[in-house]
Amino acid sequence: MFIRPTTPFGIEVKKALIDKRMTQKSLADKLGITPRYVDYILTGERNPEKYVLEMAKILEIEPPKAEKKSA
Repeated sequence: MFIRPTTPFGIEVKKALIDKRMTQKSLADKLGITPRYVDYILTGERNPEKYVLEMAKILEIEPPKAEKKSA
């Protein structure tokens, strides 16, 4: 079984979920997406840009800072 690594933002989300006694499913329901898609975001398989601010607001955490792309 392959375990995907969690991104730094994903780790913060998971900690906040534990603190708030929420599940990824309840977060997904609030965002209007599937729990699987939340997992994809937390492991970096999908770009969280569309949902990151709403996730941070729901969980009362700081959104990640945008990374600068080098040319």
